[in-house]
This record gives sequence, structure tokens and C-alpha cells, in this order.
Amino acid sequence: MVSVGSFIAYLIIALVMVIFSVLAVTTRKILRAATYLLFVLFATAAAYFQLDYEFLGAVQIAVYAGGIVVLFVFSILLTSHPGDNTAVLKTKKRIPALIGSVALFALVAWSLIDRVCDYVSIPKMSFLTMKDLGTSLMGTGHGQYLLPFEAVSVLLLACIIGGIVIARKR
Repeated sequence: MVSVGSFIAYLIIALVMVIFSVLAVTTRKILRAATYLLFVLFATAAAYFQLDYEFLGAVQIAVYAGGIVVLFVFSILLTSHPGDNTAVLKTKKRIPALIGSVALFALVAWSLIDRVCDYVSIPKMSFLTMKDLGTSLMGTGHGQYLLPFEAVSVLLLACIIGGIVIARKR
């Protein structure tokens, strides 16, 4: 059974993640967006710590909150003036974009609810060890995530190379 304090802490962490995620994508100052992203990544680490995954929480802080955000800030400082506001987007495609966003949100919500309903029927789950978690995250079998992990690493490498190319032109 989940304690009331743990549930309240989860709600606070989730609220922090939602608020700073929205702020990260709606602010017009790019350096502030990177700072808001940092807060989202710290809240994600807090969620890992709350689930008693200390190793994942530490990796979240060290790799993402530490390394990736520093890389973003470094790229921002190389390619633009951090105090400048971004231009306001003027487009007539806001209604289709809003419809697409709502449809995608509904799809993701339906997928999550369907996935949770599959697990409700399981009588009792065993305690997940770090070895089991590592195997499921870095394995190549069904339901394991090595391929998406590698895809994200290639995407980050492409971002780094793109930032260097843009910085060299100036």
C-alpha cells in the first residue's frame, strides 16, 4: 500500500515536471528554456529516487542534468545571443497543429491506460533488482530497449556535430 506522504511527494514531483516542461517549450528566451529543462531532468531524478532506483537517479543527474544540459547551454552560447528573444511564430497552421496535438495526447493517454490495465490483472509483482532492470533496458529481446537507446545516442551525436558545424560557420 502506498503511504499518503509518498503519494503527495509523487504529485509534487509530477506537478513540477509538468509546469517546467510547459515553461521550457513556451518561453521565448532559449537560455531559460534550457534551465527549465534542467529542472525537469532533476524532477525525473527525484522520481527515480522515490522509486528506490538510486543508481538510475544518480545517472539521470550525472548524464542528463549534468552533461546534456551543459552541452545545450554551450551550444546556445556558441550559436546565438542568450538574451535575445526568439521571433514570434506567425502561422495559419495553428488549428491543425492543435488538433494534431490533442489527437497525439489522446493516443498516448489511451496507450498508457491500456498498458496499466494489462498490469492490473497481475496478482503480485516481484521486486525488480538492478540486474533485471539493466537487462530489460539494455537487452535485445522482446520488450527490451537497446535499439531505442542506440537511436537516441545517434541523434545526440548528430546534434553535437550540427552544433559544431553551425558554430564553425560563424
